[in-house]
Amino acid sequence: MKKTFIAASIALMLAQLHGHAMAAPAARAENAYLSQQDAAARSARVANVDYTLDFTLTGAERFSGSTTLQFDLNDASAPLTIDLDKATVHSVSVNGKVVPTQYNQWFVTIAAADLVAGRNTVTISYERLHSTNGEGLHRMVDPVDQRVYTYTHFEPAAAHQMFPSFDQPDLKGTYAITVSVPADWVVSSTKRESGIEDLGATRRWTFPRTKRLSSYNFSMHAGPYKVWEDGSAKYPMRLFARQSVAKQVAPQDWFKYTRQGLAFFDEYFGLPYQFEKYDQLLVPDFLYGAMENAAAVTFAEGGFLHQSEMTAAQRQSLAGVIMHEMAHQWFGDLVTMKWWNGLWLNESFASFMGTLATAEATEFTNAWQGFYSGGKQAAYVQDQRVTTHAIETPVPSTANAFDNIDAITYSKGASTLKQLRHLLGEETFRQGVHNYLVKYSYQNAKLDDFIGSLGEAAKRDLSGWTKQWLYEPGVNTIAADFSCAGGKIKQFTLRQSAASAAMPTLREQRVQIALFKLTPQGLALSKNLAVTYQGAATKVAALQGAACPDLVYPNYQDWGYAQVQLDARSFATAQANLSKVADPMLRSMLWQSLWDSVRAAQLPLDDFLKTVLANAPAEKDYTLLGDVTGKLRMAKAYLDEMGPEVSAYRNKVLPQLEQMAYKASVAAQGDNNFQRRWFGTYLGLASTPAALAQLADILSGKQVVPGLNVGQDLRWEIVTRLNRYAYPGAAALLAAEQTRDPSDAGQLAAVAATAVQPDAAVKTEWLGKIHDLQTKLPFSKVRKAMENLYPAEQRALAEQTAAQRLATLAQVDQSAGPVFMRTYANALLPTACTPASVMRLQAVLDQTKTLSAGTMRSLLVAHQEDQRCVAIQQKLIK
Repeated sequence: MKKTFIAASIALMLAQLHGHAMAAPAARAENAYLSQQDAAARSARVANVDYTLDFTLTGAERFSGSTTLQFDLNDASAPLTIDLDKATVHSVSVNGKVVPTQYNQWFVTIAAADLVAGRNTVTISYERLHSTNGEGLHRMVDPVDQRVYTYTHFEPAAAHQMFPSFDQPDLKGTYAITVSVPADWVVSSTKRESGIEDLGATRRWTFPRTKRLSSYNFSMHAGPYKVWEDGSAKYPMRLFARQSVAKQVAPQDWFKYTRQGLAFFDEYFGLPYQFEKYDQLLVPDFLYGAMENAAAVTFAEGGFLHQSEMTAAQRQSLAGVIMHEMAHQWFGDLVTMKWWNGLWLNESFASFMGTLATAEATEFTNAWQGFYSGGKQAAYVQDQRVTTHAIETPVPSTANAFDNIDAITYSKGASTLKQLRHLLGEETFRQGVHNYLVKYSYQNAKLDDFIGSLGEAAKRDLSGWTKQWLYEPGVNTIAADFSCAGGKIKQFTLRQSAASAAMPTLREQRVQIALFKLTPQGLALSKNLAVTYQGAATKVAALQGAACPDLVYPNYQDWGYAQVQLDARSFATAQANLSKVADPMLRSMLWQSLWDSVRAAQLPLDDFLKTVLANAPAEKDYTLLGDVTGKLRMAKAYLDEMGPEVSAYRNKVLPQLEQMAYKASVAAQGDNNFQRRWFGTYLGLASTPAALAQLADILSGKQVVPGLNVGQDLRWEIVTRLNRYAYPGAAALLAAEQTRDPSDAGQLAAVAATAVQPDAAVKTEWLGKIHDLQTKLPFSKVRKAMENLYPAEQRALAEQTAAQRLATLAQVDQSAGPVFMRTYANALLPTACTPASVMRLQAVLDQTKTLSAGTMRSLLVAHQEDQRCVAIQQKLIK
């Protein structure tokens, strides 16, 4: 497809050079999305875009604006479209002349007769409703003090929900802004303001013209935000948050990690930060974790506001996300992909560099361990699903821009870059990145440009590597195949197997093979060897004659991206001796091998839980404890969804797990991090009457866990848990908590605590609200209800509406749009961990052919995971 577009552009230029007449570009499709073909046709005609933007924001539901676009046009023989979503257009003028408005609620069409070859000026005056779904210019009324806050979010293609634009990444432009806002508001954008004019009840802010940016990287945020400033870094730093939540912000942590990151990236990239100042804003109702708007980064409040002192895990998460978004300022904002098929490279690079910066510039030196147990495992899971895909995939239109935004996009891509760095060498990799950023600054680049820069620095052809890793889906498995004689290794081969017959690719990468011996002191490393392998078998002659190991791990320290299949002796050693493994990273990898075996229905779930009960209470590594307790919660979710066949085991083991977690939280008094991690685990396990009664007593203060601060966040978690299991009096506790905490966070928590109640009438009411696409409820509340409506153990209640949800899936999918469906399809597709449920989903797959690509993916995943649950249950009851 790309070659077709390039050829068309060349043909256009040749025709112009030689004066040949050529057919006008095809008319753009009349729908809400921009196809890659239409985007390519437009960028072949348009260049040197400059925006002059003027907005009036009053705090009301509507805002008004005037946009002047100036651009060069090399072909004026055909109409030109300018993207603008659901606005009321008051006037359109082209090159100084008012023209009839041609507008279909998705884009304005400028007639060819009004355009000229060369420089054009188009001015569009309009007004529009603020968005309420987290895209465009979002508006939120704070329920605590009735203050109004706005912010922008434009990725992947929502700038035209705020102003007329060429809303595609390869038509970069400059932006000059003026905006009138209420007098008590502040405004943040890509540049610092050059002037503020006091007009009494309002103030008019003026911002100088920016450097060249893609529309999705530009932003403007306005409201009565609380602002903190810090000048301790090379660049001025500011932090913004709503007034009502300001006490929950720890600005010293934000500024510390931001300062560390700016210094690290300046040095690593060898190219100084380009955007002069660094603003960060905590914003409500945000759809994602954060967004890398140039010099004005937005963060979701829900992930970064805390009513109690932050734990080490929360601070590490904050540092990691700050570093991720900061890496984008160079890779994504300064150099930007040409089209959305390159979005993975932006996100993969930022995930890789964000983890590297966290590990090397902050106190969180074990960041790669957290990456291994978090993002990388999500990538392995995603890569083994029927919906797996290559890292680089086609994106036909903006409707599909986020279809493949998943753990493969972020974490497999980051893992691929990590192992490429090992393969090429750290300094060679860094030099290639530097060269790429310098060469393509303020431009758009393609994958070949990035790989070419790395290949030039390494003086090797990376085309084969690129095909293997970026254009072929699936994860390979590696295993050590060795034999011993006389206590020594006789032969050693590292074997690589393909994901499946349909995905036969074998890859090249560099890993470390580590050999371990059991000693009275524990599992000791006896030999470690770096090996570059490729193909199905790589003989490792250097290990011949080494002491015969008790355990072999063929991806030591996690250099490579591959599933590790332990040989039988190593697996037995790992299962029996986890507590004797001193290295937390290796211990984490061995825990993962056990969990992988559960998910593959090879190791019975009860064997895994025995290992948890025997080893987890003694775990002293904070990051690894989070990993193990996370797996424990997933194990409970499987048990909850399983049927009466496992009731006896479930009733036996759940109290044991509850007691383990509660005792560990009490024993951790004096260590806030461990205590909160263990108590959070207890909360996530509590379901027996005894545990629920204990939670109720802790909420009321009747029982005290020494050292535990029961703050507002924790109170809501307890109230939600009690309502989830219909604890007597839980509804009254919910009503009391709503009075105690009327904030928007409290309102969202109340939605969760209500929707999760095991009551058929409650489910029916909330399902009706979810399906009412005209509801006045904020989307944040609708999304929260979806996420909490049918927890795993409420299988019988879920079955009451399962047929209805499946019967209306195609209709909802067609009407609701991708933002809504990303949550709906992941939360409300009915699974029941039974063969009948699997067959029911298969029937929908067979019969429904009109679903969007994103919803079809969710349906395929639900079907596969339902099959997995059935297999895990069958392994458990054998």
